[in-house]
Amino acid sequence: MILIGQYDSPFVRRVGIALRLYGIAFDHRPLSAFSDAKALAALNPLLRVPALVLPDGFVLTDSHMILDYLDGMAAAPLLPRQEPARHRALQIVALACGVAEKAVSLFYEQRMHDVVSPLFDQRCRDQITATLTTLDADFAARRMPFWLGSAISHADIATACAWRFIDEAHPGLLHAGANPALANLCARLESLPVFGEIAQAFRPPS
Repeated sequence: MILIGQYDSPFVRRVGIALRLYGIAFDHRPLSAFSDAKALAALNPLLRVPALVLPDGFVLTDSHMILDYLDGMAAAPLLPRQEPARHRALQIVALACGVAEKAVSLFYEQRMHDVVSPLFDQRCRDQITATLTTLDADFAARRMPFWLGSAISHADIATACAWRFIDEAHPGLLHAGANPALANLCARLESLPVFGEIAQAFRPPS
């Protein structure tokens, strides 16, 4: 398998971490959606990462689709297979990935437009803050090491990847004191070898 995309993307990174945790061998090609657009277009016409090239050449796009495929291969998937535990865990993943998407949108608004829309800028900030507050309260109430108990899941990975991206792309936007449970969780995860290996400092597109 070949994982396409740079690890400063929270979506590429969550796939890379899952691949490592599953023990699935893969090559990594850190193509940029901007500087490597032509090469990426041959894999995904939307010019989005991640993409995962399977051994038969089929290309999966979108981190949710990729991880659904990998979960199907795994003897012990990183999400419950049975309901209602599955959709409840997926809700955490959706919120974590959604807040990462809002952070990406905010970055593009600030860097790609000559004139920043104050309304859109503030809306993104409010959405990020509200979602982190919701996630923090949920996690704190669980009183467990990780979202689903004693083992890492996709919910933990998505949360940590989103947290790091927001922190690096928008310095000053995160307030650990306002979200202490999430801050503690993400710090513990980032201290693990797999999170240190599958990582890249944020590099704004040029």
